[in-house]
Amino acid sequence: MDERSMAEKCQVRRAFERAAATYDDAAVLQREICTRMLSRLDYIRHQPTAILDAGSGTGFGTRRLRQRYPKATVVALDIAHAMLVRSREERAWWQALLGRPERTIRVCGDVDTLPVRSAWAAMVWSNLMLQWCGDLSRTFAEVQRVLAPGGLFMFSTFGPDTLKELRAAFGGADAYTHVNRFIDMHDVGDLLVRAGFATPVMDMEVITMTYTEPVAVMRDLKALGAHNVTAGRRRGLMGKAGWARALARLEAIRRGGRLPVTFEVVYGHAWKPEPRRSPKGRPVIEIRPGART
Repeated sequence: MDERSMAEKCQVRRAFERAAATYDDAAVLQREICTRMLSRLDYIRHQPTAILDAGSGTGFGTRRLRQRYPKATVVALDIAHAMLVRSREERAWWQALLGRPERTIRVCGDVDTLPVRSAWAAMVWSNLMLQWCGDLSRTFAEVQRVLAPGGLFMFSTFGPDTLKELRAAFGGADAYTHVNRFIDMHDVGDLLVRAGFATPVMDMEVITMTYTEPVAVMRDLKALGAHNVTAGRRRGLMGKAGWARALARLEAIRRGGRLPVTFEVVYGHAWKPEPRRSPKGRPVIEIRPGART
């Protein structure tokens, strides 16, 4: 991993460590997307016995996966230790109330170097984590490695139109980039195929959040740990003149007293194929450059 990638990962980790205490109060959209992802499992015939929740955050999705698949082993993995601590605190009260033992394994780690043995997981679940991965090819290769043959990878992420209002408002404010870039779902699908996944299914929907004031948008993004990691970002505070120009552009799109903020939500799932077999029934092992076993 190069120094720039490592630096970006450190920034992401620090941002989510700081946001752990405020995340749940601001994560309305994140919970809604997770709930919509969960409903999609109704149409997929799969009963995983081992689940990896990659980018588990404060555990909203982990707890619902635990409820949906009560017999499965669930590993909750997040890059920020404070998020996992928060997850355990959230678990404690309702598990104790129901008298249920703790069955979730929490691991602080990086999705690009998963501390999970190969072919362990029957499902890898990831809600709104992939947009923080600098190299999806590497990420998908790791997910493919830890999935067992016939395993399911199910995820959500953000598409290019996400935060387009902020991107337009701040785009001409100064010479810096202020909003992250998000990858197109067709490119995500292509990367899945290259990583060896079978029958990827991708779809998208647009969700618009509205706010009364621009500062409320920034406050929510900060509370979620959603900071700018682009190479051209400003290292210090934005100047007053640039901020005033950005605010004026945002006010120009106000409708009915509210400021719209777009989120392009991309959903996807794909399968790790079963191993191919020769005409005599023997498994065929495909050797790819750089593949991990």
